[in-house]
Amino acid sequence: MFDHVSIGVADIARSRKFYDAALKPLGFTLLSDGETSLGYGAKAVQLWLGATAKPVKPDSESGLHFCFTAGDRAAVDAFHAAALKAGGKDNGKPGVRADYGPSYYAAFAIDPDGYRLEAFTAAS
Repeated sequence: MFDHVSIGVADIARSRKFYDAALKPLGFTLLSDGETSLGYGAKAVQLWLGATAKPVKPDSESGLHFCFTAGDRAAVDAFHAAALKAGGKDNGKPGVRADYGPSYYAAFAIDPDGYRLEAFTAAS
C-alpha cells in the first residue's frame, strides 16, 4: 500500500546513529544521505527521516507506531538489542504475541524522538 513513510526528527545525526544500528539486523540500510534527510530501505528508500524543529510529540496513547518486517526471530532479537544499545528505550522485549497470532513474534522499542517502533516476523 505505502511506497514510503516520512517522519521528522530533532537531531539528524542522533537519528542516523540510532537507525543505522536498529535497522541493520533487519536488512535495511541508509540509501540516501543528506544534511537534512536520511532514507532507509533494502532496495529503495521506504523510510525517510527529515530534520525538523517540530517533530511529532511522543504520545504513548496515540496508537502511532511503525512496524518493520524481519526475516526471522533472530533478526527481531537483534533489532531490539541494537535499538537499546543505540539509545532507544525498551517498549516490549522480543517474544511471541499470542493475542496477535500463534506465530507473531515481535519486539518493540522507542527511538530517541519518541517514535514507537516494532520488528515482527511470523517465521518460527
